[in-house]
Amino acid sequence: MKILLILLSGILVNNFVMSKFYGTCPFLGVSKKVSTAAGMGIAVTFVMGVASLVTYLVQKYILEPLNITYLQTIAFILVIAVLVQLVEMVINKVSPSLYKALGVYLPLITTNCAVLGVTILNMTEGYNLIESVVNGVGSALGFMLAIVLFAGVRERLESSKIPKCFQGFPSTLIAAGLMAIAFLGFQGLI
Repeated sequence: MKILLILLSGILVNNFVMSKFYGTCPFLGVSKKVSTAAGMGIAVTFVMGVASLVTYLVQKYILEPLNITYLQTIAFILVIAVLVQLVEMVINKVSPSLYKALGVYLPLITTNCAVLGVTILNMTEGYNLIESVVNGVGSALGFMLAIVLFAGVRERLESSKIPKCFQGFPSTLIAAGLMAIAFLGFQGLI
């Protein structure tokens, strides 16, 4: 039951983009098309899930036994950077068009505060290995849900008649704000 609560919390209640405002750079930058947003969401899901697993192991079997937990942030960023490089190479081979569409935002997953945030949150919450991975995957699925929904809204805005002063980034920020308010409705769920 606790695993399901952690998963739902990551997806809806504590959504990193809509509740904590982590990862807003790729959220705003890659959400112009649903297909590109879905690709970014899948890449972030893989990186967050595997990073949660590997950083837990690094924390418990390297940093804590050697009493060097003060290197946690550096160690976690290195793990995330390696995973992002792996994802970048795979996407470039499998889908060059998606690789081009993601552009600079793909390597920016390394500095995406949502990815680092979930790995550190796993340690501060005292999650075990399974709970850490579930929290990582749930948080990533929440990121993907937010970015894909937002991409759909932005595609719809492109074909809508909007006053000139609200076209482009202003309407994007207004839509993001309204989505964040909608996600706050999940706060009492868990």
